[in-house]
Amino acid sequence: MTDERHPALEGTEIADSILDLIGETPMVRMRRISEEQGIECSLVMKHEVTNPGGSSKDRPALEMILAAEASGELRPGGTIVEPTSGNTGVGLAIVAAQRGYSCVFVMTDKAGKEKVDLLRAYGAEVVVCPVAVAPEDPQSYYKVAERLTAERDAFRPNQYQNPHNAVAHVKTTGPEIWRQTAGRITHFVAGAGTCGSITGTGRYLKSQNPDIRIIAADPEGSVFSGGSGRPYLVEGVGEDFFPAAYDGDLWDEVIAISDEESFLTARHVSQTEGILIGGSGGTAVAAAIRVAREADPDDMVVVFNPDSGRGYLSSVFNEEWMANFGFLRRCDQCVGAVLDARNASIENLLYVNPTQPVSEAIEIMRANGVSQLPVCKNTPPFANAEVSGSVDELELMETIHRDPGAMSTEVEKVMGAKLPTIGVGQEVELAVQMLETTPALLVLSGGRPLSVLTRTDLLSYFTSVAEGTELPGTDLPTTGA
Repeated sequence: MTDERHPALEGTEIADSILDLIGETPMVRMRRISEEQGIECSLVMKHEVTNPGGSSKDRPALEMILAAEASGELRPGGTIVEPTSGNTGVGLAIVAAQRGYSCVFVMTDKAGKEKVDLLRAYGAEVVVCPVAVAPEDPQSYYKVAERLTAERDAFRPNQYQNPHNAVAHVKTTGPEIWRQTAGRITHFVAGAGTCGSITGTGRYLKSQNPDIRIIAADPEGSVFSGGSGRPYLVEGVGEDFFPAAYDGDLWDEVIAISDEESFLTARHVSQTEGILIGGSGGTAVAAAIRVAREADPDDMVVVFNPDSGRGYLSSVFNEEWMANFGFLRRCDQCVGAVLDARNASIENLLYVNPTQPVSEAIEIMRANGVSQLPVCKNTPPFANAEVSGSVDELELMETIHRDPGAMSTEVEKVMGAKLPTIGVGQEVELAVQMLETTPALLVLSGGRPLSVLTRTDLLSYFTSVAEGTELPGTDLPTTGA
């Protein structure tokens, strides 16, 4: 490993290695969004996509490895193990390739396939773990990373606890923004995940002007905006614990953004400004738009866009994926119309908690005349619920027939698999096809459970149509929004 520059490069504008291209990312005015939203201040994006790995994570990746080399934690030819949602892994893989290390990355199954394939393209080993487990579970990606680090005598950068994560942004991102805005920045808006970007950048900017407002854009459900940490679909931001770089005293405001607003904003920005951003970028821009609407005309709101939308082509920019989670409408008379047409005396969502006894699940089904219930935790409110399974009256009947004592058993011990899902804006014909092989579907709206749809609901709907009853539509963004 050497950083000596080849004599032939002296006087040229040729970088000595890809690592020399990290940082100095551009800033661009979001002119069309500002005009559309009636924003009078300057709304500007710090566009991290031009880093070699396509994201802001290249900055802390380099800083953490250089610090580990200096301390002796990382030795020549060593191995790097890190849990990552993708971007930090890419940054580490790039630095490792240049400096002769091997890499093992641990990801959750929430990460898109493109991110897994991308890390493997850099020659890294990737281990995928389930996302729906607690951090202390042996299968969680944190615990798996700890085990692999010990087994392989590896160095773990540990971006969530490593102080050099935030230091990278104190050294580079903050000074760049201050210089590029000529010190006129008044608001800095960024997503919070490991908190390195927002804390490091915020610390530098506050050191230059304490009046600059630092605003965290956070997914609904994340701990930073008061949630439990689950569930939400947006990747790379939000957490279920407080990382070392978290600095609530530094932040002037936290704005919670739903998955739906994040994803639709990302799609809209990409189609309006021609800047392809991902879901976490959509989270930050959605929050920045709210801030900019209230800002003074002379203010400058800088939003931090961490990466590109190219890593989300199978999710945020995939029509089928978006429709299945209830973010888009595929037709006028869709699944949502079936729900609107049914008996209003039945509340939209009935559920049972995993710790409730089977007897209570049966009572809920009897009282409401339903045969299936989703099993959900983190309730109420249901907007923060996490579906863990389902119960069916036929299966419960068989269980109690075998063991009458099961009436007092906790639901989670006898529950079945989760109900198949369908988006509230998808075609009724799809629901018909799916209900041929399952008695009920869980309808999603905005990525969250809305209601259970049964064959009886469809029969009532078709009867109303046949009788000529006027039926409502649903208020969802159309495909392509």
